[in-house]
Amino acid sequence: MPRKKKQLILTQPVKEGLKAIKVRLDHRTVVTLASMKAFKFWKERYPKAEIIG
Repeated sequence: MPRKKKQLILTQPVKEGLKAIKVRLDHRTVVTLASMKAFKFWKERYPKAEIIG
């Protein structure tokens, strides 16, 4: 019987003094950004991107 693959969840290390902005690009992709300038870049590529936290 073949083994099931475990789902891999990647997390970023926590950096002190950095305000992280969580953005949902599509229904299953969430990225963490450091600035609103970076959000503008992602918004061009993913028009449905929204800030979630």
